[in-house]
Amino acid sequence: MSFIEVTVTATTEYAEILIAELSELGFDTFQETEEGFQAYIEEDRFSEEAVQEVLARYQFAGEFPYQTRSIAKQNWNEEWEKNFEPLLIAGQVSVRADFHPKPEGVAYDIVITPKMSFGTGHHETTTLMIENQLTLNHEGKRVLDMGCGTGILAIMAKLLGAQEVVAVDIEDWTVENARENADRNDCSSLDVRLGDASVLASEAPFDLILANINRNVLLEDMPVYTQKLQPNGPLVLSGFYTEDLPLLQERATELGLIFESSRNKNNWVSAIFRKPASK
Repeated sequence: MSFIEVTVTATTEYAEILIAELSELGFDTFQETEEGFQAYIEEDRFSEEAVQEVLARYQFAGEFPYQTRSIAKQNWNEEWEKNFEPLLIAGQVSVRADFHPKPEGVAYDIVITPKMSFGTGHHETTTLMIENQLTLNHEGKRVLDMGCGTGILAIMAKLLGAQEVVAVDIEDWTVENARENADRNDCSSLDVRLGDASVLASEAPFDLILANINRNVLLEDMPVYTQKLQPNGPLVLSGFYTEDLPLLQERATELGLIFESSRNKNNWVSAIFRKPASK
């Protein structure tokens, strides 16, 4: 399977807006550049006309030059390795490739090879999710990671002491990649599954649910997450912008969830909600 890479030249302000718009078209992986960003989508889902329509909506802000190219699945690692640098999150979590040396003095060390999957920790949402995970008790818990990408959050959950972790994603290559990364981090007990929220129908409740996807999917699937969350369990969400947080809070209130906190970075947000304890 091949992917289309769209490289867009845009200011930071409009890059964020355009990324949100392109995510609605099916683009599911984004990488910032000095001049703007790169967006990725499966070749059979790509419509250049749709991309042009999105860019045309913002003509009042100026021109947004773009280029496209096809990338074969097997070439992704090579492209990524050229630019990937080790990352330290909250002074505690190292995220690196296997060709980087293991750092000293960190509590948690995660080795990731992303292929075409989202989640190396370099995107703000992944970093924010891990920062929130560090504040929550995972010990002995049953954890769900929805939209798992590389599996980085599921792996983090295991490193934090989770007894059982189920990771779910809608792309077959992502499921394959998450399993590989789980093995790479001695977390082979991770249960990685292909599908969407519907695969949770027969699942027992979880003590903690993580979902780093996008605003629309979160709004649609929050009822399922709420149903599958144990009383007093936290629901940690990301993949949306600061201006979207009120929509998530409103939806959470409708479902009886309690908003606890949020953190943001470069206009991206991760929020923690909690299901009330049973009376």
